[in-house]
Amino acid sequence: VLNFVYWPISWVLRFWHEVVGVVVPKTSGLSWVLAIVLLTCTVRIFLVRPMVNQMRSMRKMQEVQPKMQAIREKYKNDQAKMAEEMRKVQKEMGVNPLASCIVPIVQMPIFLGLFHVLRSFNRTAGPNQPGLSIEENRNIANYAFPVEDVRSFLDATVFGVPLSAYMSMPEQAFAAFTGVDLTRTHIIAVCLPMVLISAAFVHFNARISINRQKERRASGKVAAPVGEQAQMMEAQMGMMNGMLLWIMPIMIVATGFMWHVGLLVYMLSNNIWTFFQTRIVYDKMDKEEAIEEAQKREAKRASAPQVAARKVDKRSKKQRKQGK
Repeated sequence: VLNFVYWPISWVLRFWHEVVGVVVPKTSGLSWVLAIVLLTCTVRIFLVRPMVNQMRSMRKMQEVQPKMQAIREKYKNDQAKMAEEMRKVQKEMGVNPLASCIVPIVQMPIFLGLFHVLRSFNRTAGPNQPGLSIEENRNIANYAFPVEDVRSFLDATVFGVPLSAYMSMPEQAFAAFTGVDLTRTHIIAVCLPMVLISAAFVHFNARISINRQKERRASGKVAAPVGEQAQMMEAQMGMMNGMLLWIMPIMIVATGFMWHVGLLVYMLSNNIWTFFQTRIVYDKMDKEEAIEEAQKREAKRASAPQVAARKVDKRSKKQRKQGK
């Protein structure tokens, strides 16, 4: 089943490597790094609309929280009715609770597929590898990549470290990289900063979203939780925010020993993309919200009854009766 992920990823990566090879020597580490970055951009371009929809849906979810809280309080003893009324409100407001799942669901197999394809360039040693000899490894294709590309990838380096090297790599696998005087210290010196920077961007990306939630609540655009159930959900959201802020970055650092250089390039470029895309989309949403509020105020003023100036009749009572 996973071959349906491995093969497309390898073909897309090979395509970009061929394109970059027109400008940069195909055998260089830079050509492979740029190919991985462009693969990342390809994936993220297709995910722009789902990502924007997810962010808009999250904003609407915050706006309908008062209605949701009222429904929870009203139907707290009837779970079926509560769910039905919540679905009605979500449909009216155009809120899709599943929107937040699309992006991670798509990205996860791509991440795992790229991890497998890149690591499979070196099949001499390591977990789930067939243990090929150095000669066999350099003369067997890797999915969409022909033998010459396998050799090119194995010989390509970033700051002197091969792209398929990782911090916990078995020392017997070092021999697959010909012409490179490789040490574990050298690998760590290149990989560890990339792991730390990637984890930092995960933290920053979560911080942007959490700070925005706080700002919207402080400005009154999002109502404070009312009722026991709403407060419980707020506490759960706080725990989720804590995981995004700290647990996820810590997990990246803790598992960083197994990510090879090529995959770290993907992770880093992916997190940097998320950072700038989030800021751009939030800025656009804020401008749209300001325009909507201005239009609502204008519509309210236009629909308000006009208070006409009262005309004072200065004629005397007698003249008014006479019609003068």
